[in-house]
Amino acid sequence: MAQPSNEILLQVQGLKVAYGGIEAVKGVDLEVRAGELVTLIGSNGAGKTTTMKAVTGTLPFDGEIRYLGESIRGKGAWDLVHKGLVMVPEGRGVFARMTIVENLQMGAYTRKDKAGIKADIERMFGIFPRLRERKDQLAGTMSGGEQQMLAMARALMSQPKLLLLDEPSMGLSPIMVDKIFEVVRDVYALGVTILLVEQNASRALALADRGYVMDSGLITMSGPGQELLNDARVRAAYLGQ
Repeated sequence: MAQPSNEILLQVQGLKVAYGGIEAVKGVDLEVRAGELVTLIGSNGAGKTTTMKAVTGTLPFDGEIRYLGESIRGKGAWDLVHKGLVMVPEGRGVFARMTIVENLQMGAYTRKDKAGIKADIERMFGIFPRLRERKDQLAGTMSGGEQQMLAMARALMSQPKLLLLDEPSMGLSPIMVDKIFEVVRDVYALGVTILLVEQNASRALALADRGYVMDSGLITMSGPGQELLNDARVRAAYLGQ
């Protein structure tokens, strides 16, 4: 596992995003350092996914977002993927009529190293054994949890410097939620820096080096994951305790 460093991969300052005159994100500051697992928690409608979409260059925004020390303004999602900023969106978005292997190959579309791509597909099968068992199956015929694994594996095929995960456990059975969080932990252990948006606050904070709490478009609290997990306000608002 990579130890968090002083290198700031992602810096968000004064981020504002509006939809049709309604401000969904109202001035967010956050950062992710190399080697960290950072989580962003909050209720539905808090602005978490909107923040992620702005970071990936898919929504216009006001404020400043810097990735690898450079502003992302004017850069599209394609440019950012080339630079190692990759997102697994809420809802997974696998290529339903392609096989698992074909989906993994699509994840490596920015790469030219055929031998490396083949080796990384084998590595993904090591991390996600269930995908190996179903490698020739059409992605659209898999369960929700299996599709989530495939979406994560496909993202890893692009060799990300920063992996953004948007609600990876949403809509999954309790057993599959356990498995997905195991996979997130294992991917982090490989040295991948992760920004995790997750409604399952207790599981996310238990894994995270640091966390941010978002409410009504604003960051209301931040700190070490374990500290937030034990905070009475967080427990009352998000953990039902």
